[in-house]
Amino acid sequence: MTSDTQNIDVAAVNRWLEDNLPGYAGPLEVTKFQAGQSNPTFLLATPAHNYVLRRKPPGVLLKSAHAVDREFRVQKALAGSEVPVAKMHLLCEDESVIGSMFYVMDHVPGRNFGDPTLPELAPADRAAVMDEMNRVLAALHDVDIEAVGLADYGPPGNYFERQVGRWSKQYRASETETQPDMDQLIKRLADNVPADDGQRTLVHGDYRIDNMIFDATGTQCRAVLDWELSTIGHPFADLAAVIMQWQMPVGAEGRGLAGVDRAAQGLPSDAAFIAAYCERRGLSGIDNFGYYLAFCFFRMAAIIQGVLKRALDGNASNPEHGRRLGQYVPVFARHGLEALDSGR
Repeated sequence: MTSDTQNIDVAAVNRWLEDNLPGYAGPLEVTKFQAGQSNPTFLLATPAHNYVLRRKPPGVLLKSAHAVDREFRVQKALAGSEVPVAKMHLLCEDESVIGSMFYVMDHVPGRNFGDPTLPELAPADRAAVMDEMNRVLAALHDVDIEAVGLADYGPPGNYFERQVGRWSKQYRASETETQPDMDQLIKRLADNVPADDGQRTLVHGDYRIDNMIFDATGTQCRAVLDWELSTIGHPFADLAAVIMQWQMPVGAEGRGLAGVDRAAQGLPSDAAFIAAYCERRGLSGIDNFGYYLAFCFFRMAAIIQGVLKRALDGNASNPEHGRRLGQYVPVFARHGLEALDSGR
Protein backbone atom coordinates (compact mmCIF):
# COMPACT_ATOMS: atom_id res chain seq x y z
CA MET A 1 0.00 0.00 0.00
CA THR A 2 2.85 2.37 -0.69
CA SER A 3 2.73 5.21 -3.20
CA ASP A 4 2.18 8.96 -3.24
CA THR A 5 -0.29 9.18 -0.37
CA GLN A 6 -0.13 12.93 0.27
CA ASN A 7 -3.20 14.10 2.20
CA ILE A 8 -4.80 10.68 2.66
CA ASP A 9 -4.77 7.73 5.11
CA VAL A 10 -4.52 4.71 2.81
CA ALA A 11 -5.19 2.14 5.54
CA ALA A 12 -8.35 3.98 6.59
CA VAL A 13 -9.58 4.17 2.98
CA ASN A 14 -8.89 0.47 2.50
CA ARG A 15 -10.83 -0.47 5.64
CA TRP A 16 -13.75 1.74 4.67
CA LEU A 17 -13.95 0.33 1.16
CA GLU A 18 -13.81 -3.22 2.49
CA ASP A 19 -16.77 -2.43 4.74
CA ASN A 20 -18.85 -0.42 2.27
CA LEU A 21 -18.09 -1.12 -1.40
CA PRO A 22 -19.51 -4.40 -2.75
CA GLY A 23 -16.96 -6.38 -4.74
CA TYR A 24 -14.00 -4.38 -3.46
CA ALA A 25 -10.81 -6.34 -2.79
CA GLY A 26 -7.29 -5.10 -2.15
CA PRO A 27 -4.39 -4.77 -2.05
CA LEU A 28 -4.86 -1.05 -2.59
CA GLU A 29 -2.34 1.34 -4.15
CA VAL A 30 -3.05 5.06 -3.99
CA THR A 31 -1.59 7.74 -6.24
CA LYS A 32 -2.46 11.41 -6.03
CA PHE A 33 -3.34 13.17 -9.27
CA GLN A 34 -1.33 16.39 -9.56
CA ALA A 35 -3.83 18.05 -11.87
CA GLY A 36 -6.55 20.13 -10.27
CA GLN A 37 -6.28 22.65 -7.47
CA SER A 38 -9.54 22.41 -5.57
CA ASN A 39 -10.49 18.96 -4.34
CA PRO A 40 -7.54 16.55 -3.93
CA THR A 41 -8.09 13.53 -6.18
CA PHE A 42 -6.55 10.07 -5.92
CA LEU A 43 -6.35 7.00 -8.12
CA LEU A 44 -7.28 3.88 -6.15
CA ALA A 45 -5.76 0.88 -7.93
CA THR A 46 -6.67 -2.70 -7.08
CA PRO A 47 -5.91 -5.92 -8.99
CA ALA A 48 -9.46 -6.16 -10.36
CA HIS A 49 -10.67 -2.57 -10.66
CA ASN A 50 -9.53 1.04 -10.53
CA TYR A 51 -11.44 3.76 -8.72
CA VAL A 52 -11.04 7.48 -8.08
CA LEU A 53 -11.48 9.21 -4.73
CA ARG A 54 -12.17 12.93 -4.43
CA ARG A 55 -12.11 14.58 -1.04
CA LYS A 56 -12.54 17.96 0.49
CA PRO A 57 -9.11 19.42 1.27
CA PRO A 58 -8.05 19.52 4.90
CA GLY A 59 -7.93 22.75 6.86
CA VAL A 60 -10.24 25.72 7.25
CA LEU A 61 -12.37 26.17 4.12
CA LEU A 62 -14.59 28.88 2.70
CA LYS A 63 -18.27 28.28 3.32
CA SER A 64 -19.96 26.33 0.47
CA ALA A 65 -16.63 25.62 -1.26
CA HIS A 66 -15.31 22.13 -2.15
CA ALA A 67 -18.79 20.60 -2.28
CA VAL A 68 -17.89 16.99 -3.06
CA ASP A 69 -21.38 15.90 -2.00
CA ARG A 70 -22.83 18.04 -4.79
CA GLU A 71 -20.33 16.60 -7.28
CA PHE A 72 -21.46 13.12 -6.30
CA ARG A 73 -25.16 13.97 -6.56
CA VAL A 74 -25.05 15.58 -9.99
CA GLN A 75 -22.94 12.87 -11.60
CA LYS A 76 -25.16 10.16 -10.13
CA ALA A 77 -28.22 11.97 -11.54
CA LEU A 78 -26.66 12.15 -15.03
CA ALA A 79 -26.02 8.41 -15.27
CA GLY A 80 -27.49 7.13 -18.54
CA SER A 81 -28.00 10.62 -20.00
CA GLU A 82 -26.44 12.13 -23.13
CA VAL A 83 -23.84 13.70 -20.82
CA PRO A 84 -21.10 11.10 -20.15
CA VAL A 85 -20.03 10.82 -16.52
CA ALA A 86 -18.09 8.34 -14.40
CA LYS A 87 -20.09 5.77 -12.44
CA MET A 88 -20.62 6.95 -8.88
CA HIS A 89 -20.17 4.39 -6.11
CA LEU A 90 -20.21 5.86 -2.62
CA LEU A 91 -20.32 9.17 -0.76
CA CYS A 92 -18.72 9.20 2.70
CA GLU A 93 -19.98 12.10 4.83
CA ASP A 94 -18.26 10.77 7.96
CA GLU A 95 -15.28 13.09 8.30
CA SER A 96 -13.68 10.84 10.92
CA VAL A 97 -12.66 8.28 8.26
CA ILE A 98 -9.92 10.37 6.59
CA GLY A 99 -10.53 13.84 8.02
CA SER A 100 -12.98 15.19 5.43
CA MET A 101 -15.92 14.16 3.26
CA PHE A 102 -15.11 12.17 0.10
CA TYR A 103 -16.66 10.10 -2.65
CA VAL A 104 -15.55 7.15 -4.74
CA MET A 105 -16.29 6.71 -8.44
CA ASP A 106 -15.06 4.55 -11.30
CA HIS A 107 -11.79 5.44 -12.94
CA VAL A 108 -12.53 6.21 -16.61
CA PRO A 109 -9.62 5.26 -18.88
CA GLY A 110 -8.96 7.38 -21.94
CA ARG A 111 -7.25 10.55 -23.07
CA ASN A 112 -7.23 13.89 -21.30
CA PHE A 113 -6.20 16.90 -23.36
CA GLY A 114 -4.59 19.60 -21.25
CA ASP A 115 -3.80 21.80 -24.25
CA PRO A 116 -6.74 22.96 -26.43
CA THR A 117 -4.44 23.22 -29.46
CA LEU A 118 -4.52 19.39 -29.37
CA PRO A 119 -0.99 19.03 -30.76
CA GLU A 120 -1.11 15.23 -30.55
CA LEU A 121 -4.02 15.01 -33.01
CA ALA A 122 -4.41 15.44 -36.76
CA PRO A 123 -6.51 18.47 -37.85
CA ALA A 124 -9.56 16.33 -38.68
CA ASP A 125 -9.48 14.72 -35.23
CA ARG A 126 -9.04 18.13 -33.60
CA ALA A 127 -12.21 19.30 -35.32
CA ALA A 128 -14.04 16.15 -34.22
CA VAL A 129 -12.95 16.50 -30.58
CA MET A 130 -14.06 20.14 -30.48
CA ASP A 131 -17.38 19.25 -32.07
CA GLU A 132 -17.87 16.53 -29.47
CA MET A 133 -17.10 19.10 -26.78
CA ASN A 134 -19.82 21.29 -28.34
CA ARG A 135 -22.29 18.41 -28.51
CA VAL A 136 -21.81 17.47 -24.86
CA LEU A 137 -22.23 21.08 -23.76
CA ALA A 138 -25.51 21.45 -25.66
CA ALA A 139 -26.68 18.08 -24.27
CA LEU A 140 -25.84 19.21 -20.75
CA HIS A 141 -28.02 22.29 -21.14
CA ASP A 142 -30.87 20.23 -22.59
CA VAL A 143 -31.01 17.85 -19.60
CA ASP A 144 -34.53 17.74 -18.12
CA ILE A 145 -33.67 18.79 -14.58
CA GLU A 146 -37.08 17.75 -13.29
CA ALA A 147 -36.79 14.26 -14.77
CA VAL A 148 -33.31 13.61 -13.32
CA GLY A 149 -34.21 14.98 -9.89
CA LEU A 150 -32.11 18.14 -10.00
CA ALA A 151 -34.81 20.83 -10.02
CA ASP A 152 -33.73 21.87 -6.51
CA TYR A 153 -30.00 21.70 -7.27
CA GLY A 154 -29.75 25.50 -7.44
CA PRO A 155 -31.84 28.34 -6.03
CA PRO A 156 -34.34 30.27 -8.17
CA GLY A 157 -33.80 33.80 -9.39
CA ASN A 158 -31.35 35.57 -11.68
CA TYR A 159 -28.31 33.30 -11.99
CA PHE A 160 -25.83 36.03 -12.86
CA GLU A 161 -26.99 38.28 -10.04
CA ARG A 162 -26.61 35.38 -7.64
CA GLN A 163 -23.22 34.30 -8.96
CA VAL A 164 -21.71 37.78 -9.05
CA GLY A 165 -22.75 38.19 -5.42
CA ARG A 166 -21.42 34.78 -4.41
CA TRP A 167 -18.05 35.07 -6.10
CA SER A 168 -17.57 38.65 -4.96
CA LYS A 169 -17.91 37.41 -1.38
CA GLN A 170 -15.57 34.49 -2.04
CA TYR A 171 -13.04 36.83 -3.59
CA ARG A 172 -13.19 39.26 -0.65
CA ALA A 173 -12.80 36.37 1.80
CA SER A 174 -9.56 35.25 0.10
CA GLU A 175 -8.21 38.67 -1.00
CA THR A 176 -4.49 39.05 -0.34
CA GLU A 177 -3.84 42.43 -1.95
CA THR A 178 -5.82 45.19 -3.67
CA GLN A 179 -6.53 44.64 -7.38
CA PRO A 180 -8.10 47.82 -8.85
CA ASP A 181 -9.26 46.10 -12.07
CA MET A 182 -10.98 43.39 -10.04
CA ASP A 183 -12.70 46.00 -7.89
CA GLN A 184 -13.96 47.78 -11.00
CA LEU A 185 -15.05 44.53 -12.66
CA ILE A 186 -17.07 43.47 -9.62
CA LYS A 187 -18.91 46.80 -9.59
CA ARG A 188 -19.66 46.85 -13.30
CA LEU A 189 -20.91 43.27 -13.36
CA ALA A 190 -23.21 43.95 -10.41
CA ASP A 191 -24.53 47.16 -12.00
CA ASN A 192 -25.27 45.59 -15.41
CA VAL A 193 -26.80 42.18 -14.73
CA PRO A 194 -28.87 41.08 -17.79
CA ALA A 195 -32.60 40.64 -17.27
CA ASP A 196 -33.63 37.05 -16.54
CA ASP A 197 -34.62 35.46 -19.88
CA GLY A 198 -36.17 32.37 -18.30
CA GLN A 199 -33.44 29.90 -19.22
CA ARG A 200 -32.82 27.64 -16.22
CA THR A 201 -30.61 24.63 -16.91
CA LEU A 202 -27.96 22.48 -15.34
CA VAL A 203 -24.58 24.21 -15.70
CA HIS A 204 -21.16 22.68 -15.12
CA GLY A 205 -19.42 25.82 -13.91
CA ASP A 206 -15.92 24.95 -15.16
CA TYR A 207 -16.48 23.47 -18.61
CA ARG A 208 -13.09 23.07 -20.31
CA ILE A 209 -11.51 20.44 -22.49
CA ASP A 210 -9.09 19.48 -19.72
CA ASN A 211 -12.10 18.54 -17.56
CA MET A 212 -13.09 15.84 -20.06
CA ILE A 213 -11.93 12.29 -20.75
CA PHE A 214 -12.02 11.18 -24.40
CA ASP A 215 -11.82 7.73 -25.93
CA ALA A 216 -8.29 6.32 -25.93
CA THR A 217 -8.19 6.05 -29.72
CA GLY A 218 -11.29 7.95 -30.94
CA THR A 219 -12.88 11.34 -30.43
CA GLN A 220 -15.91 10.43 -28.30
CA CYS A 221 -16.17 11.93 -24.81
CA ARG A 222 -16.27 9.25 -22.14
CA ALA A 223 -16.68 11.46 -19.05
CA VAL A 224 -16.99 15.06 -17.96
CA LEU A 225 -15.11 15.64 -14.70
CA ASP A 226 -14.85 18.21 -11.89
CA TRP A 227 -18.47 19.15 -11.14
CA GLU A 228 -17.74 21.15 -7.98
CA LEU A 229 -19.12 24.40 -9.41
CA SER A 230 -22.19 22.87 -11.00
CA THR A 231 -25.63 24.24 -10.19
CA ILE A 232 -28.91 25.18 -11.79
CA GLY A 233 -28.29 28.39 -13.63
CA HIS A 234 -27.86 30.02 -17.01
CA PRO A 235 -26.36 28.00 -19.88
CA PHE A 236 -24.53 30.93 -21.47
CA ALA A 237 -22.13 30.99 -18.51
CA ASP A 238 -20.77 27.57 -19.55
CA LEU A 239 -20.55 28.55 -23.21
CA ALA A 240 -18.76 31.79 -22.39
CA ALA A 241 -16.35 29.88 -20.15
CA VAL A 242 -15.14 27.91 -23.18
CA ILE A 243 -14.59 31.10 -25.18
CA MET A 244 -12.87 32.73 -22.21
CA GLN A 245 -10.39 29.87 -21.94
CA TRP A 246 -9.57 30.07 -25.63
CA GLN A 247 -8.65 33.75 -25.32
CA MET A 248 -5.86 32.94 -22.92
CA PRO A 249 -2.22 32.46 -24.04
CA VAL A 250 -1.08 29.15 -25.50
CA GLY A 251 0.88 26.94 -23.11
CA ALA A 252 0.71 25.06 -19.84
CA GLU A 253 -0.28 28.10 -17.77
CA GLY A 254 -2.76 29.91 -20.03
CA ARG A 255 -4.06 26.77 -21.77
CA GLY A 256 -5.64 28.97 -24.44
CA LEU A 257 -5.68 29.56 -28.18
CA ALA A 258 -4.59 33.19 -28.38
CA GLY A 259 -2.77 33.83 -31.66
CA VAL A 260 -3.37 30.33 -33.04
CA ASP A 261 -4.30 30.00 -36.74
CA ARG A 262 -7.33 27.91 -35.87
CA ALA A 263 -8.53 27.31 -39.41
CA ALA A 264 -5.15 25.85 -40.39
CA GLN A 265 -5.11 23.65 -37.29
CA GLY A 266 -8.63 22.28 -37.64
CA LEU A 267 -9.88 24.24 -34.63
CA PRO A 268 -13.17 26.20 -34.62
CA SER A 269 -13.37 29.97 -34.33
CA ASP A 270 -15.26 31.43 -31.38
CA ALA A 271 -18.11 32.38 -33.72
CA ALA A 272 -18.27 28.90 -35.28
CA PHE A 273 -18.36 27.19 -31.88
CA ILE A 274 -21.12 29.52 -30.65
CA ALA A 275 -23.09 29.02 -33.88
CA ALA A 276 -22.87 25.23 -33.63
CA TYR A 277 -24.03 25.37 -30.04
CA CYS A 278 -26.97 27.62 -30.94
CA GLU A 279 -27.94 25.30 -33.79
CA ARG A 280 -27.92 22.28 -31.50
CA ARG A 281 -30.13 24.05 -28.98
CA GLY A 282 -32.44 25.73 -31.48
CA LEU A 283 -31.32 29.27 -30.64
CA SER A 284 -31.21 32.10 -33.17
CA GLY A 285 -28.18 33.72 -31.54
CA ILE A 286 -26.94 35.29 -28.29
CA ASP A 287 -27.19 38.98 -27.42
CA ASN A 288 -24.85 40.72 -24.99
CA PHE A 289 -22.29 37.92 -25.09
CA GLY A 290 -19.64 40.33 -23.76
CA TYR A 291 -21.30 40.33 -20.34
CA TYR A 292 -21.28 36.53 -20.10
CA LEU A 293 -17.64 36.48 -21.17
CA ALA A 294 -16.72 39.15 -18.60
CA PHE A 295 -18.52 37.20 -15.91
CA CYS A 296 -16.43 34.12 -16.69
CA PHE A 297 -13.19 36.08 -16.47
CA PHE A 298 -14.35 37.49 -13.13
CA ARG A 299 -15.33 34.11 -11.72
CA MET A 300 -12.02 32.54 -12.78
CA ALA A 301 -10.12 35.41 -11.17
CA ALA A 302 -12.04 34.79 -7.93
CA ILE A 303 -11.35 31.06 -8.12
CA ILE A 304 -7.61 31.42 -8.61
CA GLN A 305 -7.49 34.03 -5.85
CA GLY A 306 -8.88 31.32 -3.59
CA VAL A 307 -6.24 28.89 -4.87
CA LEU A 308 -3.55 31.49 -4.13
CA LYS A 309 -4.87 32.06 -0.61
CA ARG A 310 -4.88 28.32 0.11
CA ALA A 311 -1.33 28.06 -1.28
CA LEU A 312 -0.15 30.88 0.98
CA ASP A 313 -1.95 29.28 3.94
CA GLY A 314 -0.44 25.85 3.20
CA ASN A 315 -3.75 24.15 2.32
CA ALA A 316 -3.49 23.93 -1.48
CA SER A 317 -3.45 20.62 -3.33
CA ASN A 318 -0.35 21.81 -5.22
CA PRO A 319 1.04 24.92 -3.44
CA GLU A 320 3.72 25.86 -5.97
CA HIS A 321 1.25 25.73 -8.86
CA GLY A 322 -1.25 27.65 -6.76
CA ARG A 323 1.18 30.51 -6.25
CA ARG A 324 1.93 30.65 -9.97
CA LEU A 325 -1.77 30.67 -10.82
CA GLY A 326 -2.31 33.55 -8.42
CA GLN A 327 -0.31 35.82 -10.72
CA TYR A 328 -3.19 35.60 -13.22
CA VAL A 329 -5.79 37.32 -11.02
CA PRO A 330 -5.14 40.82 -12.45
CA VAL A 331 -4.85 39.36 -15.97
CA PHE A 332 -8.30 37.78 -15.80
CA ALA A 333 -9.76 40.95 -14.29
CA ARG A 334 -8.35 43.05 -17.13
CA HIS A 335 -9.73 40.65 -19.74
CA GLY A 336 -13.12 40.88 -18.04
CA LEU A 337 -13.17 44.63 -18.35
CA GLU A 338 -12.15 44.38 -22.00
CA ALA A 339 -14.99 41.95 -22.67
CA LEU A 340 -17.50 44.34 -21.12
CA ASP A 341 -16.14 47.21 -23.20
CA SER A 342 -16.23 45.21 -26.41
CA GLY A 343 -19.90 44.24 -25.99
CA ARG A 344 -19.26 41.35 -28.39
